[in-house]
Amino acid sequence: MLETIIGFILHLDLYLATLIQSYGNLVYLLLFFIVFMETGFVLTPFLPGDSLLFIAGTFAATKALNVYVLFLLLSLAAILGDTVNYWVGRYFGEKVFIRFIKPERLEKTKLFFHHHGKKTIVLARFIPIIRTFAPFVAGIGKMNYLPFLSYNVLGGITWVALFVFSGFYFGNIPLVKNNLTIIVLIIILASFIPAIVEYMKHQRKNVEKPEE
Repeated sequence: MLETIIGFILHLDLYLATLIQSYGNLVYLLLFFIVFMETGFVLTPFLPGDSLLFIAGTFAATKALNVYVLFLLLSLAAILGDTVNYWVGRYFGEKVFIRFIKPERLEKTKLFFHHHGKKTIVLARFIPIIRTFAPFVAGIGKMNYLPFLSYNVLGGITWVALFVFSGFYFGNIPLVKNNLTIIVLIIILASFIPAIVEYMKHQRKNVEKPEE
């Protein structure tokens, strides 16, 4: 199963080319559904995100897809996905996980999203897996919806624009076009850098924190 998922992600260009040939414009709906699922449901963090947007952009560069339709549809999918995930977390998250989360942890989560929720919602867009869980945890943490929505829109549009238009503008460069599998792998690995940096900062703070 894992091997199949990894193979699918690394060879997205081949799968997408086949789908475009077979289904034409219906591919837009499939891409919308994948992005919506990846951001909208806690159980589907394994679906491709950054790499899918980039590869879709490269196909737009060849005129197989329309880059502006991609940008609008996938931005909408990303925003709606986070919105659904937030409300699922808000209404059901605490009830489902109350047996597994200590009350003090829950209070810390609420406090965290009260102080850092806006930054977290935007930055999480660019980190695989975290991207799927952040809106759900924001819902559990009872983050105010209007700030969440504002930064959800900002993060969603920025995320989609960055990867779709990067694929669109760089997709026809021979070095990129002939090495898409390697490029996808680099994108996936680079996506984890912000999380690693934040973790190292957190660890350093813990080390430097004076003992009471």
